[in-house]
Amino acid sequence: MGVVVVYVHGLWFGGGESLLLRRRLSRALGAQTRVFSYSSVRTGVAQNAEALERYLQAISADAVHLVAHSMGGLVVLELFERRLAKQGAWLLPPGRVVLTGSPVRGSLSAARLARLPLGRNLLGRTAQDVLLAPRERRWRGERELGVIAGELGFGLGKILGPLDGPNDGTVLVAETDLPGATMQLKLPVSHTGLVLSPDAARQVAAFLRDGRFETP
Repeated sequence: MGVVVVYVHGLWFGGGESLLLRRRLSRALGAQTRVFSYSSVRTGVAQNAEALERYLQAISADAVHLVAHSMGGLVVLELFERRLAKQGAWLLPPGRVVLTGSPVRGSLSAARLARLPLGRNLLGRTAQDVLLAPRERRWRGERELGVIAGELGFGLGKILGPLDGPNDGTVLVAETDLPGATMQLKLPVSHTGLVLSPDAARQVAAFLRDGRFETP
């Protein structure tokens, strides 16, 4: 089947927001693109990671890449962490992973929302599992992994309070830092811009193709 790129969406989205990104990746890589859609509100991160594993194992392809936005990156990390813990056979074809705007160390914006009336209900189960408490993570997966963070501080996260330090309007750059990642890159785009920006799409495609971002 060639190359397949699977997009994993973030909180409150369903994957439709990635249409431009997926078209750009399809053209750049000659790949098929798909969306893994999950319920971040009704189900927890473990269930969603298990569903993602089943989804990926049903794909017949020479290579399967993963591109995740925001909280989708936490679902991807959960998948690989669970695979390492199981130490079982990994049936997925080779491929690379790119996380865009994923608060792998926890989310200040999410923690603030959780403190508001009905805030935890609004965030849902997956966010409660992975975003509310600061945490240390390290990439120990079998694949090359790139991280892209936005530095254009324009987004809904600022409604909940100031974000001290470089941020994309929702997620702090520091919250995306993942030791063990192959490469980490910062772009002058907002949280939503990480999905819509042609520059972000170009960098995602470069990493999936070559295992590195384009650098000046």
